[in-house]
Amino acid sequence: MRKLLSLTLLALAGSTAFAGGYRVSIQGQKQLAMGHTGVAVVNSAEVAFFNPAGMAYLDKKFNLSVGASGLFANTKFQENVFNTTATTKNFGTPFSLYATYKINDWFSAGLAVYTPYGSSVEWDQNWQGAYLVNNIDLAAIFIQPTISVRVGEHFSVGGGPIYATGSVNFNRNLYASNGTFQVNNDPTDLTLDAKGISAWGYNLGIMFNPTDKLRLGMNYRSEIMMEARDGDATFSDVPDFAESLLTNTTFDADLPLPAELTVGLSYQVTDKWLVAFDYNRAMWSSYQSLDVKFNNGLPTSVNPRNYKDASTYRFGTQYKANDKFTFRAGYYFDESPVQDTYFAPETPRNDSNAFTGGLTYQVNSKLGIDFSFLYIHFDEIDNSYEHNPNGDFAGTYKSVVFSPGVGITYGF
Repeated sequence: MRKLLSLTLLALAGSTAFAGGYRVSIQGQKQLAMGHTGVAVVNSAEVAFFNPAGMAYLDKKFNLSVGASGLFANTKFQENVFNTTATTKNFGTPFSLYATYKINDWFSAGLAVYTPYGSSVEWDQNWQGAYLVNNIDLAAIFIQPTISVRVGEHFSVGGGPIYATGSVNFNRNLYASNGTFQVNNDPTDLTLDAKGISAWGYNLGIMFNPTDKLRLGMNYRSEIMMEARDGDATFSDVPDFAESLLTNTTFDADLPLPAELTVGLSYQVTDKWLVAFDYNRAMWSSYQSLDVKFNNGLPTSVNPRNYKDASTYRFGTQYKANDKFTFRAGYYFDESPVQDTYFAPETPRNDSNAFTGGLTYQVNSKLGIDFSFLYIHFDEIDNSYEHNPNGDFAGTYKSVVFSPGVGITYGF
């Protein structure tokens, strides 16, 4: 019996317990509208996230940017053997808040609060991939105090610590080929729930302005190790013969949120027209496996993921039509960190093309209202997860994401 339980519990938590490569690139309405470029752009307090070194070049003494988006995700799946289908439609609300204050001509301080990781997937309960995941709800918030120091006319540095806090709720079925793990035809399932997960990291940036029109920027965000301790593991619909083994317990697990390096430039083509390019490298190769330890003697769950480092290429432009309206547009190509045969339905993502746009309506000299939209098309993919003792799970995934957003910019 214990050997059978070892097989059914192997990979029970997997990357679904946390981010699993699901990076949410919505950290500011203005910069999102410009293809999420920003490492070399200085136009609002959003620079506190994209490159804190740029805070020193903001014109106003105090700057505030607050925004939120509605994230609508739709994924369709068709299984390869019997051609059965499933769909998950999910909604999220990533948000951001940035504030900066110029203490003097060479020193500025700021605060950034944002949601860089998060996912929500809800397949039909007991669907064909239920032994991998039924549903997951992940939330992570980063709180980042920052400083920026201007060194001469053309160079600045900035950075600060990052405090990350989050929670996760995840459910999946136990699998048994003979169907013994069920009660009244309802399969036994496990829910993992952890709250108050926290960790520390740091953020560093530099900015160089060789001419009045050209800016160069670089930003590094460190790896953050999220450590879940004494989360709740709850079993439901447990048959009588397994009640002594499948007892509710607690679990421990660690997951790295990868380091990121972004470099880029912006160029002021005319007084009204700005263009920007960012290159981002996420060090996802730090995520090779997630081990989940159950604290009641059940076998440790070892979950291979074998992620690879991935790049994102971002392009953006901004055009200031007049004192009231500024228009923005952008595009980025995002590589998936998931390798072949490691494709699991908790994070059904492939390489993607994203199209963005938006505008600012300047109410007065102090207040502006920002609008953005994001459309992500994930390449259709036929792939599988082949590292589960319960057998391979293969099929075709089609995913799209649409996200409208709104924010305000205030400064004096």
